[in-house]
Amino acid sequence: MSRIGRMPITVPAGVTVEIAEGNVVTVKGPKGELRQALRPEMEIHQEGAVLTVKRPSDDKLHRSLHGLTRSLLHNMVVGVTEGYKKELEVNGVGYRAAKEGKNLVMNLGYSHQVIVAETEGITIEVPAPNKIVISGCDKQAVGQFAAEVREKRPPEPYKGKGIKYADEVIRRKVGKTGAKK
Repeated sequence: MSRIGRMPITVPAGVTVEIAEGNVVTVKGPKGELRQALRPEMEIHQEGAVLTVKRPSDDKLHRSLHGLTRSLLHNMVVGVTEGYKKELEVNGVGYRAAKEGKNLVMNLGYSHQVIVAETEGITIEVPAPNKIVISGCDKQAVGQFAAEVREKRPPEPYKGKGIKYADEVIRRKVGKTGAKK
């Protein structure tokens, strides 16, 4: 039995979960609404404020889908109640970020400014010129958007310049030494 898959999901007050035909799950809460089509083989049961996921057999596919389905449901419930956020740091001399309207405008050492538009379901905040906070209710969308912003100038290992996650540790390399004669 999957350790993650067999754990029940408690649905907090103010959150509604609807399971339609073909395992299309809709979760509505204070932060928004998420809809996802999960694999139809998995059995999702709702008893009051508790969701449980059961698998039809012990096939390898069903065993692997069991924990995945439960994790996706749990992420949807947490997303509409608390939401998810990723923090990015901009390091480098002259590197900075600012928010203009719905766009994130960054100076990253290029000859031009890098502009990233805010997408639906994602909010961008810039509390400081070297800090970017990306938040939303869909965990996958927040992570993907943060990865796309980081991709504009990934951190380099010699001076550590670039955009990195707040909890990321950059492995530094030693630069060149003087030539020997």
